[in-house]
Amino acid sequence: MHRLVSIDGSIVAPEEAKVSVYDRGFLYGDSVFETIRTYRGVPFALTEHMERLERSATRVAIPMPISKEAMADEVKRAVTAAANPESYIRAMLTRGAGPLGLDPSLAQQPLRVIFIEPLAPLPAAMYRDGVSVVTVRTERAADAASGAKVGNYLASLLALRVAKEAGAHEALIVGADGTVVEGTTSNVFAVRDGVVLTPPDEAGILPGITRAHLLHAAADIELPVRFERLTPAELAASSEVFLSSSIREVLPVVRVDSAQIAAGRPGPVTRALHAAFRRRIGLAGDPMPWEG
Repeated sequence: MHRLVSIDGSIVAPEEAKVSVYDRGFLYGDSVFETIRTYRGVPFALTEHMERLERSATRVAIPMPISKEAMADEVKRAVTAAANPESYIRAMLTRGAGPLGLDPSLAQQPLRVIFIEPLAPLPAAMYRDGVSVVTVRTERAADAASGAKVGNYLASLLALRVAKEAGAHEALIVGADGTVVEGTTSNVFAVRDGVVLTPPDEAGILPGITRAHLLHAAADIELPVRFERLTPAELAASSEVFLSSSIREVLPVVRVDSAQIAAGRPGPVTRALHAAFRRRIGLAGDPMPWEG
């Protein structure tokens, strides 16, 4: 099991990974990033992740220092060098270093950093029994650049702290209109009358790569999907709730705040959609996460 870091294409051990204290990613959270996982050692949906990284960079006016294809190659080289059975990847682009000051033009050259860690899957019990979440009303730095995956996660970090203090797995962000937007590191779905519901892009979500594949998987099994804003009360009244993200895949939710979801156990639509997702990405014969 190996951890390593690639800085502007140079692969080093974590203890040798150094960037300037004047880097704007460090000073101001002035950066964008992607979280990726491997399946059978291959980065999943790498092209899609690099396309979203480029879109995020464009939205916050950070120029891509190399092409998205070249950055994808750097990710693959780093994963190969780590030689983990499965890897967790964070590909990051900062505006770069420069004199102190908020003016973006002070940055000299964007910096790219790729972190590789051994993938640590969630415990099987979380998939078998489901998890609890809490709703937290807050505003995030990403709300100023809708659709960009920005490095300033302070609001989400504090929301997750609230969740952990409550013994919950995740915090669901409630926006200014009083509806649930997404989790701190996940997209959210509900099931009502056999229809899968998820907030629309215009609600201010970061449209997840796994979320997009789940929507295709739902079509594969002729499962109806509707994009709809949901209040915390409406979410809690659903027959099923689940989260999606690159690392979680599909994670059942059995409690929202103090409300139990239906019978308090993962539901059949959640299970069917998770299985369809795994078939779609070529893992039909592998054990499901709750069978681990």
